[in-house]
Formats: sequence, structure tokens, C-alpha cells
Amino acid sequence: MLILVARPDKHTVKSISYTFALVFLVLAMPLKKKTQPGAWLDHLVERAPIYSLQVDSVQRWMEDLRHMTEVECMCVLQAKPIGVEEDGQQGELIVTSGVGAGDHVARNNLQTLLRRALVVSTELGKMFQRLEKGRWQRVHSTAVRANCHVRSLVHEYGAARSTPPEMQKYEKSLLEKCMELTNITERCLHTDDEFFLKSMREAIHEILTDVSDSFSNMIDMALANEIRLLIKQIDSSDSVHTIGSAISNLLSLTQDGPQLCSIIAKEGAVVALFKICRQDRFRELYAHALRTVASICCVEEGINQLDKVDGILCLADILTDESSVEAARAEAAAVVAQITSPHHTSTQHLASFLESMHDIVTALIKLCESASCGEVFLLASAALANITFFDSMACEILLQLNAIHILLQACRDRQRVDTPYSKDQVVTILANLSVLEQCASEVLQDQGIERLLLLLGEKPSSGSPSEGAACERVQQKAAVTLARLSREPDVAQTAIQLKAVPRLIELCRSPTERNNSDSVLVACLAALRRLAAGCPDSIEAADHQQLIKPRLVDSFLLCSNMEESFV
Repeated sequence: MLILVARPDKHTVKSISYTFALVFLVLAMPLKKKTQPGAWLDHLVERAPIYSLQVDSVQRWMEDLRHMTEVECMCVLQAKPIGVEEDGQQGELIVTSGVGAGDHVARNNLQTLLRRALVVSTELGKMFQRLEKGRWQRVHSTAVRANCHVRSLVHEYGAARSTPPEMQKYEKSLLEKCMELTNITERCLHTDDEFFLKSMREAIHEILTDVSDSFSNMIDMALANEIRLLIKQIDSSDSVHTIGSAISNLLSLTQDGPQLCSIIAKEGAVVALFKICRQDRFRELYAHALRTVASICCVEEGINQLDKVDGILCLADILTDESSVEAARAEAAAVVAQITSPHHTSTQHLASFLESMHDIVTALIKLCESASCGEVFLLASAALANITFFDSMACEILLQLNAIHILLQACRDRQRVDTPYSKDQVVTILANLSVLEQCASEVLQDQGIERLLLLLGEKPSSGSPSEGAACERVQQKAAVTLARLSREPDVAQTAIQLKAVPRLIELCRSPTERNNSDSVLVACLAALRRLAAGCPDSIEAADHQQLIKPRLVDSFLLCSNMEESFV
């Protein structure tokens, strides 16, 4: 239950009291069965002075009030700013929990620190905006609030933890600058001199920038201190519960952005987590620890730490260990997918990866085959898709392991491949395998052309932008795969028999079919031209004149500017 405690002024009290008295009398009075809309107020005015109460009206009011919304009261509440701090300014609305304020005190220090930091950052952001607009009263009130929040944060953190000496210097400097900011903004309230205010605006902007930088540095140091304590728990404790709790806190922190992931990596979290993953007594924590590692490795510092502790060898051991539970192997696959992502600029860690690549690829394709759900398949296939980008040897290994048959079979299983994201990984692997000559025969053998044509028709089931983008990638890569495989006459003939040409033409001519994607258009034009080269009679003269005969860029411009016909 959420309790809203307001601090109204005397006029608000009078208004609310009148409204509640009105509600009280209305609820206490029985109305006629057939009351016309709007007539209840007249009925109240006529009957209220002479009506004698027959029920406990206070009790009735208390029972019914929870179901009512009084417009005037709501307007009063909405006009009050909501503050999340218990030491809010006069006139603010205080939010507390129905279970009592003690829960806030008992909260984890990390969450409290992040919550306080968010409040201060929000106030500083508001101050920048109001300073630009010259709203001096608001600038000063925001400076006062920010000053209070910073002092409260420093006090609370100092009470909960022994503050490191280097952090104390930042605290002192920050508090002095906050006080200076409050004083200088107060001076701007008592003058209308434009020249003075302009000079003050520049000075305040400079001080505010210093405050923001100092505050960020102080928070980073405080977070690093808290993270060190969590890592110490992981390193020194023998309790599964204690270690699991510390890992959960680290995982929660990684969700707050790459900056925190960098701090976590620099403090040695990856080293501590792999230490856990190398001890059999902590097997039940493997999945949890590896999920945290995958999150940390979204930044280069995390990948560098993983490389230093031979984390890839540990991942290979978990993936190839048949006694490892599926959840642990799936999270190991997630780490592989993360560190092999094409988005990373550093590739030094891939040298050690190549040494274990055969074992890892073998384990991943087996995981795709045995996956019990879509999430496990997605993680394993995403890792394989990334691996096929940076080494052709991986593609050869996959062909030897009958990967095409396994992946195409998975596409027929809704339990494993149930989203455009999973299909995106599958078609990415097929597109990268299709550069190998022996791939075509295996695709034909497993009815892969039929599957590619189905993928060309992939459409989002919702209005989600990410799902729409995934469908575009599926269509594009399916067309690329078809174009590459169609260099083989047997594949081209099969594709034509399965009516690939009409579908490709539809994608070229209809922007909505390809979700207005230029990349899908280019891929479909390339596939059409490859099919036309092998079987010229498969395309009608008008389509040949517009889509095949001109230069590729001219056909692209024609189709990208084409208005869809609804005739």
C-alpha cells in the first residue's frame, strides 16, 4: 500500500475539509431509487438540514472512501512535487511504504547509493536547464535541494561505511562547491541587472560543471568501494548463500550501463567469478556467475580480464562437461557470444579462443540440438553465428558436424526456434556456411530452400522496433544465402520451381513487404540477378527490363522510390 502524506497550506486544508464534509453527508444519506443525473446535489440541499443519521456514518465513509476519487483532492495532490527523500522541502509530497520507513534504512548500501546518486544527478540536470532559461528562483531552489541531497548522501554513506581517505577529499571539495553554488544563486534573486546576471550565469555554469564532475568522481569511488566489498565476499566466503547474494548484487549493477561494468571489471570481478566457476563445490552458482561475466564483458576491460585468467579454457571445460547442467552451459554460451561479438574493436583475446575453437563449436552445436527451450537455443546459436564471422575454419567444422541438418531441423521445432531473433542467428550461420561449395548439396538434401523462402516471408508479430529490425535481418540474410547458393544450377532450378522469383520481385516492388528496408532490397535484387543469370526464362520481360537489365544501382533507385500500388 502506498501512503501519500501531503503538507498543504491553510487554504488547501479548508478546501479539503469542505470536500470531505460534503462526501460525509452524501454517503450518510439514502437517495431515491430513481434519481436523475445531476439531481443528487439538489436532494442533498433539501434534505441535509433535517436529516437524522441512522447508521455509523464515519464507519460507512471509511469503508467507501477507498473506492472514491475526489477531483478537488486529486488536483491538490497533483499540484505538489513528489520527493523521494524523507527530509523533503516544505510543501513536498513524501512517499513512504505501507510497511514502514524501516525498510528503506535496511536496504542494500549499493541500491541506496545509486538511488541517492540518481536524485542528485536529476537535480543537477534540472539546474542546467533552468540556468539556460534564466529562471533564477527555480535555479536557487534547485541548488538548495541539490545541496541538501549531497549532504544527506555523504552523511548516510559515512554512517554506513568507513569512507576511504581519497574519497574524503572529494567529499570536502564537493560540499564546499555545493555551498558556494547555493550562495551565488541566492545573490541572483535580489537584482534585475541584466549585465550582472549574465556574468553570474557564466560563473554558475562553471561551478555547476565542477560540482557535476566532482560528484561523478565521488560516486565512482564509492561504487568502487562497495564493489570491492562484494568481490571480497566472493573471494573469502565459503557460504553458497553469501556468494550467491554478492553475485546477484554485481549482476544488478551491470544492468545500470557500461560505465558501472567498467568499474566492476577494473576491481577484479571477472577474476573472482571465474575462481568460483573452477570449484566443483560451487557448481550450483556456475550459471549465475557466468551470466554476470557475460554482462561485464560488454566492455573491453571485462574481456581483457577474462583473457588474463584463461577464462576461455574454463568456458570450454564447462561447455564440454556432460555433467554440467544445461543452464550453466547456456550461460557459458552467452559469454562466448559476448566476447566474439563483431562490435568489439579489440581482437587480442581471440588468439587464445582459436586454440579451443573446435571443442567450443562442437559443444555449441550439440547444445543447439538438445536445447530444451528457445532461450538456450538462442544463446548457443548466437555464439555460433559470431564465431562463423571471424574464422572460416569454424564453418568447415560446422559442416563436418552436420550443422545444417541440425539447424534446419531446429527451425521446424517451435519449442526451440520461436522468435525472429533465433531465426536471425540460424540464417546468419547458413549465410556464412553458404560460401563453402559443399554447403549447397546439404541444404538441398534437408529442404533448406523451402526454409529460406519461408524466412523471406518473416514478419513481426508486434509493433516492437527491435522485432521489426530482426525480421529485416532475417529477410536480408535469407536473400543473401539464396543468392550465394544459386551459383549451383541445381539450387537455382529448385528455387525457381518453388516460386522464389515472384517472392523476390514482391519484396523489391513492395516497400511494406520488406518494412521499407534498403538492405533487404539490395539482397533481393542480387538474388534475382543470380537466378536470372542461370534461368533467364524464369523472369517476365517487364520485370527483366526494370530489375535485371539496368545497373544494380539504377534498379535500386527505381524500387526504393516506387509508390506501392493498391489497384
